[in-house]
Amino acid sequence: MPGWLVVLFAVASGMTVANLYYAQPLLSTLSGAFGVSTSAAGALVTLTQVGYVIGMLFLVPLGDRLEKRSLVTGLLAVTTVSLVVAGLAVSFPMLLVASLVAGATSVVAQILVPFAAGLAPDHARGRVVGRVMSGLLTGILLSRTLSSVVSDLAGWRVVFLGSAGLMAVLAVVLRAALPRHEPTTDVAYRHVLRSTAALVRTHPVLVRRGLYQAAMFAVFSAFWTTVSFVLTGPGLHYSQLGVGVFALVGAAGAAVAPFAGRWADRGLARPMTGAAFVVVALAFVLAGLGAHSVVLIAVAAILIDMAVQTTLILGQHTIYQLDPAARARLNSAFIAIFFVGGAVGSQLGSVVYHAVGWSGLTVLGTVLPLAALLYWTSERRRGKQAVPSGTNA
Repeated sequence: MPGWLVVLFAVASGMTVANLYYAQPLLSTLSGAFGVSTSAAGALVTLTQVGYVIGMLFLVPLGDRLEKRSLVTGLLAVTTVSLVVAGLAVSFPMLLVASLVAGATSVVAQILVPFAAGLAPDHARGRVVGRVMSGLLTGILLSRTLSSVVSDLAGWRVVFLGSAGLMAVLAVVLRAALPRHEPTTDVAYRHVLRSTAALVRTHPVLVRRGLYQAAMFAVFSAFWTTVSFVLTGPGLHYSQLGVGVFALVGAAGAAVAPFAGRWADRGLARPMTGAAFVVVALAFVLAGLGAHSVVLIAVAAILIDMAVQTTLILGQHTIYQLDPAARARLNSAFIAIFFVGGAVGSQLGSVVYHAVGWSGLTVLGTVLPLAALLYWTSERRRGKQAVPSGTNA
């Protein structure tokens, strides 16, 4: 693959997945704008992620059934319209519905990742996926900062309307630059959906990696959904702009993505996955001890982001080897499984935080990766039945 194409895949993935996270630092602002409680405002993040799960289940499998370039540009057109509606929303339910649709069609990012994997040579697939994922993950992390800064300068509506403009431009660029990529199957859509479910039954490692990531993404979402309340609350008193600047620390975690790709190519997926669980648990302990220290919370944020990104890339590298002709469907099932964890984490994190405070949230963030680590220890005992040859998942 030419280097410029890898960069384009990375930038496009980051721009589209960012749509899922623009609302996270704006919850206090949106709560006041629409007259809803902060807990109810948290439902916006949850519903956007639910939309993403719907898109993963029903739209991403089309990446194996339809020509990918046309599918990508078509979905971006719908994303553009839904973001315009979000930016012009006159009621909170209207914003919720628009965010649900935007979340569903922002799965373009998860069509582009297997697209890039399919174009990459076997010996470099992990590195290519790692580079594309570094762009995607940078988009996730910088989205919060961009959202906070734009909202502080021009208002929250410009966040959504500006993203709509970016999606329109991206659709045109991708239409012109991406190579045609013909479908890998010609079966009917309903059979594509059934075959996706069949892949879950056929490949236990797909479910295992999905559950690993569900635990990690749950604590990731719980942290970033609630940390804005800590930063703007008593003791720290950060402004909306300050929350955005803080979110920049998480971007440092994206630096691990290329390394994770190399670890995957070297067959180190399993040990590095276990190490990532330990790192996240320790990060939440640190965040709990530093409830009134922005430095300790920032260090915890970097460690959480690095570990979550590591397990994501290792998981994708593992599942892409299961069936090269079904990478879009494998990715669909994998992302859908762990995004359920993310949606649950967003809502549960908000509920726990408002019920028992930051200390309760950090306990939740410590327990979930330790539970995943316990499940991880069973992998060696199950051995060859759970993990395909050569993946070291």
